[in-house]
Amino acid sequence: MPAQIASQSWLKRSLIAAVATGVVVMALSQPALSQEKVLRIAMTAADIPRTLGQPDQGFEGNRFTGIPMYDALTHWDLSKFDGPSVLIPGLALSWSADPKDRTKWTFRLRSGVKFHDGSDFNADAVVWNVQKVLDKSAPHFDASQVGVTASRMPTLRTARKIDNLTVELTSSEPDAFLPLNLTNLFMASPAHWAAKLQAVPASVTDPAERAKQAWAAFAADASGTGPFRMARFVPRERLELLPNKAYWDPKRTPKIDRVVMLPMPEANARTAALLSGQVDWIEAPAPDAMKQITQRGFTIYSNAQPHVWPWQLSFVEGSPWLDRRVRHAANLCVDREGLRTLLGGMMAIPKGTVPPGHPWWGDPKFDIRYDVAAAQKLMTEAGFSASKPMKAKVQISASGSGQMQPLPMNEYVQQSLKKCYIDIEFDVIEWNTLFTNWRVGAKDQTANGAHAINVSFAAMDPFFAMVRFTSTKTFPPVSNNWGYFGNAEFDKLIADARQTFDDKGRDAALARLHARIVEEAPFVWIAHDVGPRAMSKRIKNFVQPRSWFVDLAPITMD
Repeated sequence: MPAQIASQSWLKRSLIAAVATGVVVMALSQPALSQEKVLRIAMTAADIPRTLGQPDQGFEGNRFTGIPMYDALTHWDLSKFDGPSVLIPGLALSWSADPKDRTKWTFRLRSGVKFHDGSDFNADAVVWNVQKVLDKSAPHFDASQVGVTASRMPTLRTARKIDNLTVELTSSEPDAFLPLNLTNLFMASPAHWAAKLQAVPASVTDPAERAKQAWAAFAADASGTGPFRMARFVPRERLELLPNKAYWDPKRTPKIDRVVMLPMPEANARTAALLSGQVDWIEAPAPDAMKQITQRGFTIYSNAQPHVWPWQLSFVEGSPWLDRRVRHAANLCVDREGLRTLLGGMMAIPKGTVPPGHPWWGDPKFDIRYDVAAAQKLMTEAGFSASKPMKAKVQISASGSGQMQPLPMNEYVQQSLKKCYIDIEFDVIEWNTLFTNWRVGAKDQTANGAHAINVSFAAMDPFFAMVRFTSTKTFPPVSNNWGYFGNAEFDKLIADARQTFDDKGRDAALARLHARIVEEAPFVWIAHDVGPRAMSKRIKNFVQPRSWFVDLAPITMD
């Protein structure tokens, strides 16, 4: 088929796919918006991430409803493309651990900050937001927010007001990672929630039900302190944001008039929406359309980032991955260069969770590479062969936050592993369901007998990169140790790092941990994401940082 005809055929199929998604974006061109500078974004999520302060849909939720609409005590610096994203002050100006009791942290808060509803941000608001996910006796406790929050900061226990702009946070053990974890605790307005509670009909008398209805009302009319505020919210269809002109940081006061976010889980549908002018920005464009996208005048951004695309393996009784030789063989049998070609170059090849040269690398003794002969030898030693393959099921999604191109990627890995006597079956489920399953673990019935799960993860801090997958304290439902990997050795390595409060010493401890993780191989490391996204050239001042997150606030549009 001639290239031009093939391209036209692909575009026709993509446009049909876009219609099939049921996403209607034509209304964006209506006269009411014609004079506005509107940024239209097509996400990979199948639904709008939750808007009540603690997003779902993985870290795509943090990216598109958390960071734009809310602030946390600590932030990631997303202003640079040529260096690592580091921790900076957010609603807290400074923080320190008590040298006599490292479980106590003092946070000094920023003054003069207002929520979108006009109420004040202060120490009372911090205490209230900690209670919403940790204190079951609090009237505003919301169990639906716990899973996506507490699992990301498992040592945080309490918050106490010292004065109006000072708060003390306590952890269950000395934890040098806590300020990093707090980037995930977004501050919602207590006053706005109280107003929603007041509006719940008096006929609803059960306190838990009243709180639930108040949170539902809050989600439809949210109030944070972030650079954008909610303008319109239609579940599964669209979220519209307007600039918060009173935002406390002049550098992040938005310059555009409106942001419209649309869920489009299918890659070809997103790509067709971009090429047809329905949206200005798409996440994870279809790899086979990259050339056409650039030829049509759009820009594709990517950058190396701490984001891992793996299979996380099960260590429960009966799992075929319990033999380390099998785990090593799988890591040796994936043709990652071929996979990178399949993705149009839009991935990096992993040697572990962090790359060589990283402060946490640690020089592991097991070398992740492509070596089919070595893999076959290990499988033979473990008792497998072409006539007697190892069989395993992997739970995956068809799309989702950070999942890159999960169907073609997983099918490619499946074919690679056949060469090494590994026969893989897939259980394909919806992304947000997969993400929920990730927290409840391989022993739960939701695993459906799976021996591995394919959930990509951000690796920008030690807890997210390593601890939550290797500690016996993070077994489900506490955090994301889905496969129940861990032992006394790993708990000791983690404690050494967690309780080291100087950077150099902590990096050395984390390097020892990372080396042992790679050697024991609780993952099949398949790819590092580079976060490809395609945009109209009308979009200016966008920074693609070395981070899973991005900042919408500084963007301008022609």
